[in-house]
Amino acid sequence: MNCPFNDEQLSQLKAFVEFCKGEPQIIHHPKLTFFKDYLASLGVTIPAPTFGTKNFTPSGDTNTANSNAEEKGHSSSDEESTAESDVELDMEGVIEPDIVDNSQVMGDLEKEVTDEERDQSDEKRSEAMRAFSEQQFDEAIKLYNEAIQLNPQSALLFAKRGQVYLKMNKPNACIKDCTHALELNCDSAAAYKFRGRAYRLLGKFEEASHDLCESLKIDYDDQTNEWLTEVKPNAEKLRQHKLSAQRKKEEREHREKLRRARKAQEARARAARAQAEASARAPPAGAFPGAGAGAGGGFPAGLNPQDFSNLLFDQEIMAAFQDPEVALAFQDVSSNPANFVKYQNNPKIAAVIEKLQSKLGKGGAGGFPGFGGAGGAGGAPGAGGPKGPTDDDFGLD
Repeated sequence: MNCPFNDEQLSQLKAFVEFCKGEPQIIHHPKLTFFKDYLASLGVTIPAPTFGTKNFTPSGDTNTANSNAEEKGHSSSDEESTAESDVELDMEGVIEPDIVDNSQVMGDLEKEVTDEERDQSDEKRSEAMRAFSEQQFDEAIKLYNEAIQLNPQSALLFAKRGQVYLKMNKPNACIKDCTHALELNCDSAAAYKFRGRAYRLLGKFEEASHDLCESLKIDYDDQTNEWLTEVKPNAEKLRQHKLSAQRKKEEREHREKLRRARKAQEARARAARAQAEASARAPPAGAFPGAGAGAGGGFPAGLNPQDFSNLLFDQEIMAAFQDPEVALAFQDVSSNPANFVKYQNNPKIAAVIEKLQSKLGKGGAGGFPGFGGAGGAGGAPGAGGPKGPTDDDFGLD
C-alpha cells in the first residue's frame, strides 16, 4: 500500500505527534474531536483534561502553539512569574469526560429525504421526546437514532439527541451531536445551548460562555441565562489571565526590541570610533604627496594654507593622486627633492605637476612649491636647464 501523504504532510504529522506528547491536553480541543474519537475507537485511553491555564486551550485560539514555542526562550524569572499567575478556578460540577465511539449514529448526509420519511422522522422525534420526559434516556437515544437515519439533514434531531446525552453525563457525545447540528444550521439556539452546558461540565468555561451567549442572542431562554451566569466568573478569570499573559508577552517583545536597537546603536558607535581611529593613524595633511622637504610635516614649501585647502577639495587633483604610481613618486620627491630627476621624463608625473601648477596659478617657470632644487621638467625652481643671457655676455658677438 502506497502512502497517500507527501513528505511535507508527513513532517507536519510528525510535528503534531511530538506536540501532543508534550501537551496531551490538546486532544480535548473541540477542533480535534474527530481525532480523539478515532483514538477512542482504537481503544486508546485518553487522559482526563486538566484545567490549569498553562494547558488550557480556548476555542478558536490558533496562537497557543506559537506562544508555547516562544515561552521556551524566556528567562527563568519570566517562567516563574507565569507559574505564579495560574488561575484558580471553581471546578465544582466538573465531571470526567466520556469516550465517544463510532456507534453514535450520524446518518447519510447525501441521502435524499422524501416527504414520507420526513413525516416518519417527526413521529420518531415525538416518541423520543416522550421517552426523555419519562427519563427513559436509552429509549430516547434509540428513537432519535431511528429518526436521524430517516432524516439525517435535520439539525434539530442532533441537538435534541445531544440534550439526552447531556442528561446521561456524556458531554463529549453531546458536543459531537451539537457541533454537527450547527454545521447543518448555524443558527440553532438549542445546539449552542446544550453544547455550552457540555463544555461547562468538562470545565471549558470560556467555550461554555461563548456558546451560551450565542444561544441567548438567537433565542433568549431563562435556563440558558442561568447556565451562563454560572460559568461567567471562571470565564472572566480566564479572560483576565489571558490579557495579563498577552501584556507580559508584549512587554517582553518590547524589551527585546529595545535591546536589539541598543545593540545596533552600540555597533554603529563602535564602527564610528574605529573609523575615527583609522583616520587618526592615517598620514597627516602635511604629508600631502609632493610636500617640500623643509615643510616640517606642514604644508608644501611656498604654498599657503588656503591654496593647499583648495587642492584637497579639487576633484581632478585628488583623482590623479588615486594612481599609486603618482602617489609613490610624489612621496619619494617629498622625502628628497633631488629625486625629482628620476621622474622628469615620466609623462604621467609631468602631467600631474602641470595640473598642480595650473591650479595654483604658477604655471611655467614658477614651478610647484616643494620641489626646489629638484631640477627638471615644468620649470620647477632650481631646475638644471640652460641659463638666460647675463650682462657679462652682452655684445660679445
